[in-house]
Amino acid sequence: MPTFHRDQLELIATLILQGAGVGEKNAKIVATELADANSVGHDSHGIIRLKQYVESIEADQVKPDGKMHLSVDLPSVAVLDGGFNLGQVVATRAFDIASQRARESGAYTIFCCNSCHVGRLGSYTRKAALDGFAALMAVNGPGAAAVVPWGGLDPRMGTNPISLAAPWDDEPIVLDMTTSATAEGKVRVALQKGEAIPEGWVIDKDGNPTTNPDDLYHGGAILPLGGPLGFKGYGLGVMLDVFCGILTGFGVARQDVQPSNNGVWIHLIDVEQVIPREEYEAWIAKYVAWLKESRLAPSVDSILMPGEIEAQCRVNRQKGISIPDATWQQTLELANNLSVSLDDIGS
Repeated sequence: MPTFHRDQLELIATLILQGAGVGEKNAKIVATELADANSVGHDSHGIIRLKQYVESIEADQVKPDGKMHLSVDLPSVAVLDGGFNLGQVVATRAFDIASQRARESGAYTIFCCNSCHVGRLGSYTRKAALDGFAALMAVNGPGAAAVVPWGGLDPRMGTNPISLAAPWDDEPIVLDMTTSATAEGKVRVALQKGEAIPEGWVIDKDGNPTTNPDDLYHGGAILPLGGPLGFKGYGLGVMLDVFCGILTGFGVARQDVQPSNNGVWIHLIDVEQVIPREEYEAWIAKYVAWLKESRLAPSVDSILMPGEIEAQCRVNRQKGISIPDATWQQTLELANNLSVSLDDIGS
């Protein structure tokens, strides 16, 4: 597997997106998010997504010059129409609006519709928490049909992820999870690596459990989060369809949009306007210590807070990020098709 530094991956993504007709500013926004996903170990949302994005641009399903505007603009809530622009561009604009208004009023909610795939949610909520916000972000897939409802065999829902983040020392506490057993991209990564997937992630077209990632792409489906308690993940996924799909106006159960399109729900709270920062930090320190001082289960080295694995991976991958051969070959083919030269980018 070839190995790259983060800035190399960002440059590769920027050049390919520009080759597909994306302006430099927007290409860099998307490339930064893709490279960041690779840097924290979420390769499912890294440069593996370039093929999907380029093909969607070429099919006119993603509009790199799509005009964004507020279709609803109220003192406490807004709806940003993304004009089917690249999702990372839409989400970045939404966070800019929400951050400014939450500073003014203490808290703010913004929804997004007509947005393409926004990428890894934890990246956005982490940055918001570093700026002093308690942050929530969730998305649905109005046209997605990858996840079965609890007790069903036919895919009817998206993976509907949710992320919450809060300030804590130099690195925030960041929860970033799907309401399904796995993200589709993690199945795609396993397929490209030629690896089996864990039991409990996917069923095949006949509803049988499978560890073959290819079964997902031949009539299979992803299960709700929770295993035997999957009704909990299913219920949470349903409610995110309501908040991210129906309240945004982007909809649910649509056949006329791409599965990767996202309805988005963002809520920011300016921590210092709710509780004095010193008091907040004292409570967080006490709580984290309380959790980490628990006796450890066998074979467990330490208790980690949500987001600590990604923070550790970010440090470890400063030495280099290995890209699966199939992903790199796919990237080279994309560059060649777009007449983009990657010759000066070493691996």
